[in-house]
Amino acid sequence: MTSGNLYIGIDIGGTSINVGIVDDAGTPLAKQTRPSLLSQGLEAGLKQLDDAVAAIMSESGSDWDAVAAVGVAAPGTMDLPSGIIFHPFNLPGWEDLPLRKLVAERFGKPAILQNDANAAAYGEYWVGGASAAQSLMFWTLGTGIGGGIVIDGKLLTGAHSHGGECGHMIVQMDGGEPSPNHIHGALELYASALALVRRCEQSLANGRASVLAKWRAEGAELTPKLIARAAEEGDQLADELIMDTARYLAIGTINMMHTINPAVVLFGGAMTFGRNETELGRRFLARIKEVVKAHAFPILAERTVIEYATLGADAGFIGAAGCAREALLSDPKHPLPMSR
Repeated sequence: MTSGNLYIGIDIGGTSINVGIVDDAGTPLAKQTRPSLLSQGLEAGLKQLDDAVAAIMSESGSDWDAVAAVGVAAPGTMDLPSGIIFHPFNLPGWEDLPLRKLVAERFGKPAILQNDANAAAYGEYWVGGASAAQSLMFWTLGTGIGGGIVIDGKLLTGAHSHGGECGHMIVQMDGGEPSPNHIHGALELYASALALVRRCEQSLANGRASVLAKWRAEGAELTPKLIARAAEEGDQLADELIMDTARYLAIGTINMMHTINPAVVLFGGAMTFGRNETELGRRFLARIKEVVKAHAFPILAERTVIEYATLGADAGFIGAAGCAREALLSDPKHPLPMSR
């Protein structure tokens, strides 16, 4: 049991749902990860939320009356003030869904909706790697590239709920990589997990020597993890591809530094190569810093903190809970997503 208000955070992904309950200081009291059950339809997914919330309430020993609000984070395009998801990536059957209303009615608590990358950014700002700062640029690296921006303690969500979509900034105009979303030459087409695999496949097709060709011929699937393994074993092509990924991310980071001048830039998500726990992860971040130093305004390159995020997979539900807390504190009767 704990004193003060409690907040539930829900982070909905294409394969799993992360749910947690945190106290007023952002400390998780209990958490659950469950399959999304997307193939079984919307109701099955919502039933997973019910069961996960019941489980964390039981595990934490919390009183339901102490829960002040619920924050739900999801991917895709959405209208944050109205709480509607339009086109959720990897969530078939959730299109044009009034998710905030469903969650509020299901749990009988004030609720807010937030983009998943924005929620993770707020989690890192609130209690993670940027907790000592007032501004943050957060990159989440995975199948695509997400972003979240916090300025003066507020998430920048924009006039149309699309603020922070930094993975879609265009870094190559003429002759840029084609995009199914018609945002040709966007950063995530060069630096995401899909991009890393595609660039590797192109290099192998062009005859570049690599142990990856041998492993693939033996039946291994070409993935970022396999490319990272090859780099760790000294494979030149694999190492070049990963360091080029760092260079592309550095260019995106410089663009954001010159635009919003954040105090901290953090990198999180699944494709961070072991972060500071591995030699490859340390070199990956060092390469980003090296390119930033070479091309950013000197004072920004000197003073901007560039590091890995610290909350891992918990960032989403902690940030969603934090967004609900902030919205409730701002307007106890009518909590709304934060914007600038």
